[in-house]
Amino acid sequence: MSWEKEAEEIKKMRSAAKAMGGTDAIQKHHDKGRLTIRERISILLDKDTFREHGSMSGHATRDEDSQITDFSPANYITGMGKIEARPVAVGGEDFTLKGGSPNAAGLRKSVYAEELALTYKVPLVRMLEGGGGSVAGSKGNQGPVGSPVYEKPRFQSIAKIMSVAPVASAALGPVAGFPAARFAASHFSVMTRETSQILIAGPAVVSRALNTDLTKEELGGVKVHGKNGVATNIAKSEEDALAQIRQFLSYLPTNVWQLPPHANCADPVDRCDDNLISIIQKNRRQPFNMRTILKAVVDSDSYFEMNKAFGPSLITAFARLNGVPVGVIGNDCKYYAGAMGANAAIKVRRFIELCDTFHLPILNFVDEPGFMIGPDSEKAGTIRYGTSAVAAAVMSVVPWATIVVKKAFGVAAAAHYSDQGYVLAWPSAEMGALPVEGGVAVAFRRQIEEADDPDAMRRQLENELAAKQSPFPRGESFSVHEVIDPRETRPYLCQWMEWVKPTLEELKGPVSFGYRP
Repeated sequence: MSWEKEAEEIKKMRSAAKAMGGTDAIQKHHDKGRLTIRERISILLDKDTFREHGSMSGHATRDEDSQITDFSPANYITGMGKIEARPVAVGGEDFTLKGGSPNAAGLRKSVYAEELALTYKVPLVRMLEGGGGSVAGSKGNQGPVGSPVYEKPRFQSIAKIMSVAPVASAALGPVAGFPAARFAASHFSVMTRETSQILIAGPAVVSRALNTDLTKEELGGVKVHGKNGVATNIAKSEEDALAQIRQFLSYLPTNVWQLPPHANCADPVDRCDDNLISIIQKNRRQPFNMRTILKAVVDSDSYFEMNKAFGPSLITAFARLNGVPVGVIGNDCKYYAGAMGANAAIKVRRFIELCDTFHLPILNFVDEPGFMIGPDSEKAGTIRYGTSAVAAAVMSVVPWATIVVKKAFGVAAAAHYSDQGYVLAWPSAEMGALPVEGGVAVAFRRQIEEADDPDAMRRQLENELAAKQSPFPRGESFSVHEVIDPRETRPYLCQWMEWVKPTLEELKGPVSFGYRP
């Protein structure tokens, strides 16, 4: 009188679920250069830490003796595991069954994944591959239509988790419909270069609706979404995508009631990089490499850039400073002289809110000539999005350190300072209402036109006014905290970090405004 028979049945159903779509379907998937969801989970998580939820969920067919004659497993896998010994919730479609388009049990499990992360207040990692609903599933269905009115909206948990714990999503194949929305509803989203596409609707639907024939890659490949901000990063392989997710999570806390984990730092806090003294040339028109500055100041090998191709005039990255995770913002003068366009403003606003949500201090390296100008910029609504970025900066609740390395002009410059930030300036800094070149052209137009040598007069006026934008008068009048030798930047910032570290405890908990994609 034991339950041996039932235990065998459980074992049989679990075994069938792990077989997924079968040997042939798995081989076909591998032939496309893609891993199965269970292989992905194994790569992502610490060894032997995955505990599946709903391991025998699916649909069983039974004979008249209640014996299972057939079993179709759920085509969504979810559960709990660990990354660097910290708990996470994971989930993803099984493309070997119905091409990832959810069956009934699979749909329930995909919705449950967000609930799982919310329940235990842990990061959520999605490995996406598949489509949303299918009209074929409703053919001949005489049952209830739609969800009951008392059921909470399916997107509610997706929105809630973004203000509770980090969410990272990887597109590892074609992703359409509701899974595509999940990809967008993430703090970090990464696409594989050769195998993934993100689609609101696939080529057949687009062709039928718009009479436009495009491939999946043309519609939603990395060349599209790597530049429009939908994908945070692009990965060269699935392994690279999952490694990037692990790295992203390493800078963030498990949830908003905790602080990011601090790492041991072997990089000396008093390290001075001699290259910084000459990286910015005396010739004001000479460009320089901002990333070289950023990497020289933060802890060695801790720099992790995101959204590189979207709004490229602004750089956003995670790094560590004496072991403490920080958000890093910097202008890239190689794109529009570093000017803030609409996309760059959207990018920096979202990044500031991400740092606020998860309590990361911000280092801001400024070379800001102002908002991008011209007809295209006006059409893109730059002033609106730029003002939103300024608002995010002045409302930010985390500690800020602002280092003016070159230009800081106009309204856009206000997006680089917080309410009570620490402000350092390099000798190369230029600060004012307008860049000298544009200001001289407007204020002294007639004087330049009437001069015997207009070019010489313009240069003379520009040089005279540039001297007035020097940081030294600001240092003398205490308009900045310090004017420093560029080589001293890391020691000054590491000292600042020691001052602000005790205040980080006060930031624990959710921010008042939440986080939206």
